[in-house]
Amino acid sequence: MTDRTILVVDDEVHLRELVQACLEDLGGWNTVAAATGEECLQIVQTQNFDAILLDVSMPGMDGYEVYQKLQSNPKSKSIPVIFLTARVLPSDRDRFRNMSITGVITKPVQPLTLTQEIREILGW
Repeated sequence: MTDRTILVVDDEVHLRELVQACLEDLGGWNTVAAATGEECLQIVQTQNFDAILLDVSMPGMDGYEVYQKLQSNPKSKSIPVIFLTARVLPSDRDRFRNMSITGVITKPVQPLTLTQEIREILGW
């Protein structure tokens, strides 16, 4: 087992719970959940994370805006961010490449391979 902790940020409760279950049961990692970008930004002020899985399409503050705020905060700037997204158009991929995010996982997530994808992206 490991003491790594991942923050899962997604407004869809079923997806958030599925991702948490996969990371905890298959990856052996600890998880914390946030339903909104605002909640994510509050949580990173008080806890340390080894990575953040961040949904791109959320009401209110979207993943792009959350990422920019994480990057501008010295406490969260060094946390690897992996986008969770259903957006896979070439223009979206270009935008991801230009943002220096750590990686992208496409929705719908594949529960059996999710932890392996995360390990490969993060080099764990």
